[in-house]
Amino acid sequence: MAIFGGKPVRDTLLPYGSQWIDEKDIEAVVATLQSDFITTGPTIERFERKLSDYVGSKYAVAFSNGTAALHAACFAAGVTEGDEVITTPLTFAASANCVLYMGGKPVFADVDPNTYNIDPVSVESLVTRRTKAIIPVDFTGQPADYEKLQSIASENGLVIIEDAAHALGADSKGKKVGSFSDMTMFSFHPVKHITTGEGGAITTNNPVYYEKLKLFRTHGITRDVNQLEQERKDWEYEMQCLGMNYRLTDIQASLGISQLKKLAGFVEKRKEYARLYTKAFEKMDHVVPPFQMEGSQSSWHLYIIRLKGPLAKQRTEVFQALRAENIGVNVHYMPVHTQPYYQRLGYSSGACPIAESIYEQVITLPLFPKMTKGDVRDVIRAVKKVVTHYEKEAGV
Repeated sequence: MAIFGGKPVRDTLLPYGSQWIDEKDIEAVVATLQSDFITTGPTIERFERKLSDYVGSKYAVAFSNGTAALHAACFAAGVTEGDEVITTPLTFAASANCVLYMGGKPVFADVDPNTYNIDPVSVESLVTRRTKAIIPVDFTGQPADYEKLQSIASENGLVIIEDAAHALGADSKGKKVGSFSDMTMFSFHPVKHITTGEGGAITTNNPVYYEKLKLFRTHGITRDVNQLEQERKDWEYEMQCLGMNYRLTDIQASLGISQLKKLAGFVEKRKEYARLYTKAFEKMDHVVPPFQMEGSQSSWHLYIIRLKGPLAKQRTEVFQALRAENIGVNVHYMPVHTQPYYQRLGYSSGACPIAESIYEQVITLPLFPKMTKGDVRDVIRAVKKVVTHYEKEAGV
């Protein structure tokens, strides 16, 4: 065990995630830098069209990051002061923060103990007359149970804002993620399926949402003659609402277009490595590999193992031992309602016991297309090495 002074499985650290940038990506960015437009130009719309074509939506609106996109989606959905929005605590804080930005109240539903996605039964129990929307998160890349969630939304007149930051390239019931929810958010951070450095987008089939998203992205300002409230001179524009400066640049969009061409290969590589992991871990007594819901195809942003039995209480020791083996493990996520800021808002630990229990027992393993099969074997060796040590220590 390297943590006790032994030789690590690897000589160099393998991160849990990393971007893939090749010469074609660089050429695309350079071409934009040499063009007339490096922002507010035509490349942004080309990227949006290619993204909407890929997922099968009518519209896509690009933003400076995924958080900005979620904020804009809450605006488009009409979330305002006093409204409640139900979301999962097992996510990055942005999934809830976007509700606070609009003056609304995030309400945290517990998660399914197998998929770790938001539990529709918990969601339904939390719907009130103040509920405006649901923000499910496709945790690790596996779509949530949209059949049940859409039924709840339809019965109660709610908007579904799908947080698919993890799920570009995933399928649910034969439909691409991004094609069926009222609005779907994607993230293009470097550890995601494709990257624009920083960036995000909303896809939708609703023309009203589409226009509101575009308006909010640019200070609430429009020059579109079809949207103007009064007749204007050629140089005039209208500020019709209080928006933000959430624009993506043409530089980033050009990288996004280049990355989209490789997306299918990226997803297949993630699936291949996930299969290798699962084959190695599924027969281990105290390691639970990810559960895949029937009818959905994960795009495997993350590969998370859950420790069970006596090892369930030794997550920290296992985590630190894997880091010592130069395996860059991580943990996703500390439940949002247990964060200090949310505690000060009045949220309490214990409110979502399943999510809180999962958090205490899971470890995220490295998974990204640039990995080699040798890297995958290193991770498997390290997990087996460390888990075996702690099993022996526990006498099991």
